[in-house]
Amino acid sequence: MQRKLLFILAVAFFTTSAQSQTEARPRARDLGIKVGVLQPGPLNAITDVAGVRVGHTTVIKGENVRTGVTAIIPHSGNLFQEKVPGAVFVGNAFGKLIGSTQVNELGEIETPILLTSTLATPRVADELITYMLGLPGNENVQSVNPLVGETNDGYLNDIRSRPINEEDVLAAIRNAKDGKVEEGCVGAGAGTIAFGFKGGIGTSSRHLPASLGGYTVGVLVQSNFGGILIIGGAPVGRELGNYYLKNYVEGEKQKSNSRKPDRNADGSIMIVVATDAPIDHRNLSRLAARAMMGLARTGSSGSNGSGDFVIAFSTASDLRIRSENTQYRPKALLSNESMSPLFEAVIEATEEAIYNSLLQAHDTSGHGHTVKALPLKETLEILKKYRIVQ
Repeated sequence: MQRKLLFILAVAFFTTSAQSQTEARPRARDLGIKVGVLQPGPLNAITDVAGVRVGHTTVIKGENVRTGVTAIIPHSGNLFQEKVPGAVFVGNAFGKLIGSTQVNELGEIETPILLTSTLATPRVADELITYMLGLPGNENVQSVNPLVGETNDGYLNDIRSRPINEEDVLAAIRNAKDGKVEEGCVGAGAGTIAFGFKGGIGTSSRHLPASLGGYTVGVLVQSNFGGILIIGGAPVGRELGNYYLKNYVEGEKQKSNSRKPDRNADGSIMIVVATDAPIDHRNLSRLAARAMMGLARTGSSGSNGSGDFVIAFSTASDLRIRSENTQYRPKALLSNESMSPLFEAVIEATEEAIYNSLLQAHDTSGHGHTVKALPLKETLEILKKYRIVQ
């Protein structure tokens, strides 16, 4: 009995230790990495934009399934009855983003935004439609435009098994909350890879000074792309010897069918941008386009096989498109000249969100492969070498 008790205590200790190591992984600012000049919101997350909620369902089954669903919900009401202004920007259209054409045609988003795995998008979209049709007030609705983005997690996940089901989708929506956002290997980021390291979900925000309107911009990313990792200007990927085209530039022979994550820049990234600034579809499109500059700062190669998409929306209550109101009335919008500080905000928040997605992730094994997280000690030494941190 005593031996059994000691064994249970030992298991509990090591389990707790492992969990602590996972929980202890820092965010960018914990390491002293400060991106840009604007201040983050209190949470440094997309949920700093009032009303925005985020939920995850992480699906891990056996040795082969590492995937999930992440939900971003612009406000707590019925999104079909109170649509929000929205826009989609396409950096590279190698992807299966469902619902984007209507968003850009009408300038409206009418469902939660869901992120998932590539081959799960049709099923997730179907369950999202079911959810929307079942909401009180939608009894007579006959057309719903589900907005579902994806990246391909097939290296760590048995993507062909398509394990995501109705309950997974509904749980992500129903569990969505404001406050702190879980990052790293959760939800749609459970099986993703970025720059040859474990990627995942990351978020960040920027708050403009009152003299610039006091608006907030929040970003959430699902990182699953490649390139040559740069953090704050420091060539981290090159210094770590883990970067796209390494085999070519070092004169090694590369197999044409190589799927090693550190040699392949394909994969994709989904970027979701929220703001409380009163801007409509046209300027949301411009804001979304600037998120690509934040992506570029991190060293993305924008490869042929990387689907790079940005979904942007405004939570400004005066701009909501209400189904019962068919009369047009002019709305107060920010001028074009007022957009530049918001452009800077989304660039900074996107860059930092990607760093957080890497830093918060942990080593992951699945589908016969293992992908290591970004090594913290070595990365910190590189950042100190290049005087990015003290």
